Amino acid sequence: MKLYDLKAGLNPRRVRIFLAEKGVPIEKIDIDMTSGENKDESFLAKNPMGTLPVLEFDDGSYLAESIAICRYFEELYPQPSLFGASPLERARIEMWNRRMELEIQLPIQDIFQNLSPFWATRRQQVAEYGRVRQAQLLERMAWLNRELETRPYIAGDRYTVADITAQCAFVMGKATGSPIPEDLVHLRRWYDLVTSRPSARA
Repeated sequence: MKLYDLKAGLNPRRVRIFLAEKGVPIEKIDIDMTSGENKDESFLAKNPMGTLPVLEFDDGSYLAESIAICRYFEELYPQPSLFGASPLERARIEMWNRRMELEIQLPIQDIFQNLSPFWATRRQQVAEYGRVRQAQLLERMAWLNRELETRPYIAGDRYTVADITAQCAFVMGKATGSPIPEDLVHLRRWYDLVTSRPSARA
């Protein structure tokens, strides 16, 4: 198998951390999105969406979308369990992972895409929407800070895919102008905890 990767990408990082937590080595092929390599005909044959990451199987077939790739490897390598070990735990982790995608990751991405000069010539920007999302993100971070007052990790007492999703979102936020405020002490404690894991450098 091969993993088509983007070193600075949020979703590729999610898969790399997941694989590192599992201890699964895999060949990685970096794709240069800045030069438009992901829009080349040869790459679009692998993933017509032109997004990363993409997992290539030995039979020449492909799997895209980071969580789908993570679920595949969870089935192959069930330990340590990152999606949950029982029906109820899996449901709770799914709930929290989805919340991290919708309430944390998406606002951070929207802020970056609508307010950063990097996207000015690449996508249509709506600055007012970006500012609305900034206010929403601050509210969501305050909510998550309150949640983390009573437990060490997003979904409970151990590190899961929900932490990986939030971790990757906040790494992007820190790099693109949406850092965690200093006064959100529980959220910052959690961030320091998860980014100190060896897998964080995957």
